[in-house]
Amino acid sequence: MWIGACVSTTGTFVQQFAQSWLVYDLTKNPFYLGLDLFLGQLPIMLFSLFGGVFADRMDRRKMLLYSQYIQMTCAFVLAGLFVTHALKGMSFIAVILTLSFIVGCGQSFGGPAYSALLPALVKGEDLSNAIAMNSIQFNLARVLGPALGGLAYTALGATWCFTLNGISYIAVIVSLFMIQVKFVPPTSRESILKSMGEGIRFIRHREGLGPLVVLAFFTTLLGFSITGFLPVIVQTIFHKGPETYEVLLVSSGAGSITGGLIVAAMERLKGQGHVALLALLALGAATVGFALSHWLPLSCVLIFVAGAAIMASASLMLSLVQVIVSDQMRGRVMSVYNLAFRAGIPLGSLALGKLIPMVGISWALAGSGGILIGLSLYFLTVMRKIPTFQPVAKTEH
Repeated sequence: MWIGACVSTTGTFVQQFAQSWLVYDLTKNPFYLGLDLFLGQLPIMLFSLFGGVFADRMDRRKMLLYSQYIQMTCAFVLAGLFVTHALKGMSFIAVILTLSFIVGCGQSFGGPAYSALLPALVKGEDLSNAIAMNSIQFNLARVLGPALGGLAYTALGATWCFTLNGISYIAVIVSLFMIQVKFVPPTSRESILKSMGEGIRFIRHREGLGPLVVLAFFTTLLGFSITGFLPVIVQTIFHKGPETYEVLLVSSGAGSITGGLIVAAMERLKGQGHVALLALLALGAATVGFALSHWLPLSCVLIFVAGAAIMASASLMLSLVQVIVSDQMRGRVMSVYNLAFRAGIPLGSLALGKLIPMVGISWALAGSGGILIGLSLYFLTVMRKIPTFQPVAKTEH
């Protein structure tokens, strides 16, 4: 499962490399780059809560399979349209935006299913390490994906980037057919809205869950802005091409792997919530420094630090959520958490896409980093309601 997910995620980053560069290169407008990111995440905002309900009453493995089928089909459709030159200019951009939305629809149901499925594959005492390893595979793909994407884009063109992504889904599909799931959700006749409400009430009444959801939202709203707008930084600040874009993405991914390894080494360290907030503080500082840097080596170091910080904080917060949620509520709770985590990406991208032409990329990113620093300090010094490591809840409803 781990290898299949790594291969599939690598393929996703290969396509993301080509797609982001292609959209900005064709339009020369950061708004369309932000719009593409927004539309890819919009379905998660709209349908993720429904996906969580279904993940608590259906076979999670089958849900994840259907999600992979949808994403694989979209990758092959995009490759076919590009290689045949069936559409050009803004018509092709419109198709890219539409397919991004469809892929997001698949992810809105696959995401909660995957988050709920992972704890069922390991023992409770191994959950934190499993989450850290999952983060490592994700960010290993962030390193391999841009590297392969850069090679494929410059040597073979965008078509192969899209094709490689489509092929990569085969690995995770095969893995899903091979795994044995320990927990299968019971059938339910309860209405979808009532089930959804139970999940929200669980989050409100379980101490520490609410602040974690809020932090998840602001982490991606303010912290993912660096990588999302790298094409703008590369072309307007460094005046370089895809090779520099690839170097910065690889630096970010290498930092994320480092952050994931640190979390895995920490295992059950007490005060994980406090450490997560310190990592968010480091992320804000690195974002401000990166925004103001005009020297590529320094920018590589800062984006490495930012990648390590965001992965460490995200992994720690996800571990805390997973260990205080019962199997019966896991799909619904994780759908809300994933919604908050993923919703910040499109909203932040859309806002920055509008803000950058007005104030410039440097000041827009520096503002995001500054707000993140303030938020981290507020939770560290005032709110203080982030939980520490707790045993896994198995049967509580």
